Amino acid sequence: MTGRATVTFGGSRSGEAPLTWGQRLMWRAVHLMGDSQSFLNCPWVLPVYGRRDLPAVLEALRTLMERHESLRTTFAGTADGPVQRVAHGGELTVELVEAGRERPLQAAERIAGELGRTVFAHGEDLPLRCVVVLDGGRPRALAFVFSHLAVDFQALGLLSAEWRALLRGEELSPPAWQPMDQAVLEREEAFQARSARSIRHWRSVLDEVPLDVFDHAPHEPEEPRFIEVGMESVALAAAAERLAERWTIGTTSVLLAACATVLAEVSGRRRAVMQLVHSNRRDPRTRSMVGTVGQDGLFVLDLPATDFAATCRAAQRNALVAYRNAHYDPFAMRDMREEVGWRRGREPDLDAFFNDRRGAGSWPNLPRAGSDADVAGLTARTRVHVADAWPGVRFKVFFTVGTAADTGQLSLIVDTAYLRRDTARAMLLGVETLLVRSLVGDVMMAEVPRLCGIGGAGP
Repeated sequence: MTGRATVTFGGSRSGEAPLTWGQRLMWRAVHLMGDSQSFLNCPWVLPVYGRRDLPAVLEALRTLMERHESLRTTFAGTADGPVQRVAHGGELTVELVEAGRERPLQAAERIAGELGRTVFAHGEDLPLRCVVVLDGGRPRALAFVFSHLAVDFQALGLLSAEWRALLRGEELSPPAWQPMDQAVLEREEAFQARSARSIRHWRSVLDEVPLDVFDHAPHEPEEPRFIEVGMESVALAAAAERLAERWTIGTTSVLLAACATVLAEVSGRRRAVMQLVHSNRRDPRTRSMVGTVGQDGLFVLDLPATDFAATCRAAQRNALVAYRNAHYDPFAMRDMREEVGWRRGREPDLDAFFNDRRGAGSWPNLPRAGSDADVAGLTARTRVHVADAWPGVRFKVFFTVGTAADTGQLSLIVDTAYLRRDTARAMLLGVETLLVRSLVGDVMMAEVPRLCGIGGAGP
């Protein structure tokens, strides 16, 4: 560490309000995770554009703190329920670190990952930590970790755009909408009715879905038990873009269909039930709000007996149903799920997730791949590796599409008591194979297990 700097900030408003629905979802998740809640932290890196000195960088950081109330918010439980408390002013201590032999951005990414391993004391801490990475004394990058109670990945994209503009010296319009405003809006009758409609939809599905993600009993887990296997594949992204254009659907739907397909195959079922992490930013007021807005939608896909193209189209239709019903009060949703559990003997296990973290649904810097047949050759560049591990998280299966602009990033967190490490690897490569092979000919769903080298994961 080279030293420290202090960013003193003072915003235009302070106050206390109930949590927004997005914050309530994260509040519940934080408490369910317990010691593993660091999984919910959001590491992030911002380059320092141009030859800006340290005072200019700290001034831009101060501006972000003052513009966005979520960055100066703490969260606490009260007798009337959890609340958000926005501070008018305060100080953020920033560590200064020389990159040394590392490239500054590489050092910032490493440091951001390290920052993310420490949980936040949400009632006391500001919801972010920051390190400025220097190269010869000049700031070159900022490494952050944010609390997911304060931001989601769409919000981080907004902060990145504002950061670039501030370092260019641009004047930014004041934010029009803040989480305290959203909390007031969600208590209105129209939003409560929307929540009730979504909860009715979830109840209708939960009344008849299987009680477990997998039929087989857990086996002896590996150590560590919960691992994240990551894949970087230009072929995956190139194939997804071409198939989406060919079938007039989104790349998210293509990837979701492939992930749901391999999950259904390893579970030995023709139906996949997953929770979709949805940005929920269709309301114009929330599109520019730095906060956590996303909620989970409930996605059900019965694999058709025809081909993968039909599976993708069905996935898009069913995802839209899930998204329409992803606006609800998470505390009311919790009560409904407990009621369903009481009637069915226990709550259905919904510990399978899909999250596309990309904001635009594309890969703007993807290398050109030539013809459809040439995409298969790109699989030689695919890299699969264990990206992370935890002693305990509340997932059995969690697919994540990463934010890299120049390659397809797909990761899979698994509970190794249900899915072995080699099965997780096979599932990721199976997704890639399914998309690449679909470019050059129809892939019948009956061929998927043999084509992708996957099958039931039971003992």
